[in-house]
Amino acid sequence: MSRPTTTARPARTGLLRGVGIAAIVASASLTAGCVGGTAGTTSTPTAGISSVPGLPDAALTVMNQPQFSSGRWSISAKDLDTGETLINLDGDKLAEPGSFVKTYSAGAAWVKWGPDHTVTTPVKQSGTVADGTLTGDLILVGQGDLTMGGRTKADGTVDFTNLDHNDANPLPGATLTPEDPLTGLNNLAAQVKASGITAVNGDVIVDDRLFSGTLDKKPVTPIIINQNLLDIVITPGAEGKPATAALTPAVAPWKLVSDVQTVDAGKSTELSNPKVSPDDPNTILISGTVAAGSQPALKVYELEDPATFARTALIEALQRAGVSVSANPTAPNREQSLPARAAVTALSSAAELVSLPLGEEVKYVMKISYNRGAQALLCRLAADAGESKCDDGLPVMQSIWATAGLDTLGASLVDGSGLDGNFITPRNAVDIQTIMAKRPDAKRWRDTLPILGVDGSLADVQAGSEAAGKVFAKTGTLLGSDAFNGRFRLVTKTLGGVMDTKKGRHLAFTIIVNHGFYKDLAGVFEANDDVGKVAALIQQAY
Repeated sequence: MSRPTTTARPARTGLLRGVGIAAIVASASLTAGCVGGTAGTTSTPTAGISSVPGLPDAALTVMNQPQFSSGRWSISAKDLDTGETLINLDGDKLAEPGSFVKTYSAGAAWVKWGPDHTVTTPVKQSGTVADGTLTGDLILVGQGDLTMGGRTKADGTVDFTNLDHNDANPLPGATLTPEDPLTGLNNLAAQVKASGITAVNGDVIVDDRLFSGTLDKKPVTPIIINQNLLDIVITPGAEGKPATAALTPAVAPWKLVSDVQTVDAGKSTELSNPKVSPDDPNTILISGTVAAGSQPALKVYELEDPATFARTALIEALQRAGVSVSANPTAPNREQSLPARAAVTALSSAAELVSLPLGEEVKYVMKISYNRGAQALLCRLAADAGESKCDDGLPVMQSIWATAGLDTLGASLVDGSGLDGNFITPRNAVDIQTIMAKRPDAKRWRDTLPILGVDGSLADVQAGSEAAGKVFAKTGTLLGSDAFNGRFRLVTKTLGGVMDTKKGRHLAFTIIVNHGFYKDLAGVFEANDDVGKVAALIQQAY
């Protein structure tokens, strides 16, 4: 089964990372100059920066714009081959990095397990099998597999779109990959049938006790099907006629009721965010308008009970594979009826699904800035240490980085994804990239990062510049408001990673700007242009 696809995305687009959080993507051109020499330490307010050793003068023009006059820029850049610090502007001062925090969580998992590490999600069987009938239960044990086979291309690598479905509600232009998000469950169901089970006289239960946590008030669980989202693809019809709405993956008992109308081609597409009907908790409502002749639009509904959804989806997969199940397929998941976790682990496996290698999971997290995926990696670190609370992964992450040689006092973190309340120094972020650059799998780590002007959250940034394709960096943005003055406040815009410079040098860098102000949301897009331009100027100067 393939899924509906959406193909268009606007030329200028933004990526919101949770409520109040953005990683904004845009494009700009640049003209770069050349500099040289060793950087000293510069600490100064943004307004009226006259010079920063090692930083191209053209970058100062970008940084001294009026919208940053009461804010602060922080920059650190280091030559990876010589160890020379090239730029140091408040490099040791803490600043909020937004989604750049994912380099800490995903990086810790990488250091702990390596990019070839996988997790195996089993379907355990209790009871006995006679004449093909299992008298007992099948138990799907969640292990934190981020994609469950639903993003795997034919070559075994992860698939992603530059504006992912996780960002579909706040932004237009999000698209789907063509893979069936139920692929992993279909695989498990086929294995159950191949094991000799043709009927289950018992229940199907999802065991999601490996870890528990929340992020932005939404559950982070070890069972993840389609990123625990229901996708809604809206396709325009003829002018004045209803649009077509499709729910994917189509799993009972979920239903979609659409009141989306097709309007004239010259009008805008305006869709409500999906919500549950007050009359039926399994009916999703969506309304609005879509322009005739436009590409299909995408919205998503976030599942509140991923375990129950996964249970129903697995039962339906079993039925498609020729395995009947006596239990009600749409009943709530009965996790409370499970034996102790150790007892479940000791049961025989009727099926097993091996995840993508960690390197591919990290690529998915980093390219699209997948918040809950990064947090799930933190949860997996906690579980590996024998803990069940996701927050317990933070000291595990600290220990991993400290052992690797990082001065962890250069960061103060509250989660693995980059919501409000995290702080790092630019130098500390550069130190992480330095550690990763010394590893034998350094290139594989580098290639998980968005590439300037090429893909992921940097696809449209500096796409026409000579630096495009040569800067590999994670973005991070926090967007707030100044209700007092009726303005938008850019809490932070971060870009950090590594680059291959015009003269053949290899640099690690971090650029952070805090507290820019804009009259409208469109103006905020300029911040992405600005930070990208500073990075491109550095790349061209060395």
